[in-house]
Amino acid sequence: MVKRSRGSLSKSTKRSKKTKKLTVSDVSRKFKLGDKVLLCPTHVVEARPPARYRGRHGKIIEIRGSNYVVEIKDGGKKKQIITSSVHIAQSR
Repeated sequence: MVKRSRGSLSKSTKRSKKTKKLTVSDVSRKFKLGDKVLLCPTHVVEARPPARYRGRHGKIIEIRGSNYVVEIKDGGKKKQIITSSVHIAQSR
């Protein structure tokens, strides 16, 4: 018997096969500098942030074209993730 792969995307193929459609409001969401956001990568769009940052809270520090630069804290270090508005949600 062959041992099963345990890669970073090993269990996400089932989620990516589910059909979820993007809505216009998902794509056209606008955020301002300094807004608190939540990283929630969706499997509808291919270019998404790494899965290890799912559920992290961060702050928008820059806008690059139609994408946003989100600063999160990972352990004791600050990291910057570039993502589109589809993969982030307004934090409460």
